[in-house]
Amino acid sequence: MKKNFAIVTGASRGIGRSAALALAGCGCSILAAARTNRSALAELRKEIKETWGQECITVLGDIGREDFVTSLFSLLPEEACLKVLVNNAGISHVGLLQDMSLAQWNTLFQTNVTSMFLTCRAAIPLFLRQGGGSILNVSSVWGLAGASCEAAYSAAKGAVNSFTRALGKELAPSGIRVNAVAFGAVDTSMNQFLSPEERRALEEEIPAGRFGTPAEAGALIADLSLNHPYLTGQVITMDGAWI
Repeated sequence: MKKNFAIVTGASRGIGRSAALALAGCGCSILAAARTNRSALAELRKEIKETWGQECITVLGDIGREDFVTSLFSLLPEEACLKVLVNNAGISHVGLLQDMSLAQWNTLFQTNVTSMFLTCRAAIPLFLRQGGGSILNVSSVWGLAGASCEAAYSAAKGAVNSFTRALGKELAPSGIRVNAVAFGAVDTSMNQFLSPEERRALEEEIPAGRFGTPAEAGALIADLSLNHPYLTGQVITMDGAWI
């Protein structure tokens, strides 16, 4: 009997962790990848097993490397039916562009953009053999609007958005959906650099009056990934009406 699987990258914390839990709650076994934090992945595996009774395979590695992505997909069991690929792995960079090194630029794009190319390229043949599947790319409102002192991150998320729209058109005839969510301020470790005063000021800018939660983000990812068969090639914004 085929077992439905979802691959989630950047799954050790924040939005990725919540997405893995939400997908497990919808009946998917999980293949969870992260660059670091083996103990966090072990806790995720334990929670998915105890709460939902689903299998959770975990692996550490650099999702921007071709050899790691190949090894990641080799971990799917023979009886697996890959239903969902969630490209959540990402890093940010805050600072003046003139102070950014080429190595920092390349690392950011490898993690945020090249990783998405590698995982999608590996997943598409599986989806084609199965007659369908779903890709969900995690983006940011800065990919739509741009942010001062986050030019590289904004450019990378803009690439995620364009990639999503184009690949959605390319794969729609094959029954493979490709969508993205452009998140606003979500209460994750990526925003921990903000001081309490900066956080309060940011909350005042958001009409909803608060940051989003990882659980809210994960629930939306699971819903868009598993439902809405006519929805593809779209970048959905979840930001509390901020941008």
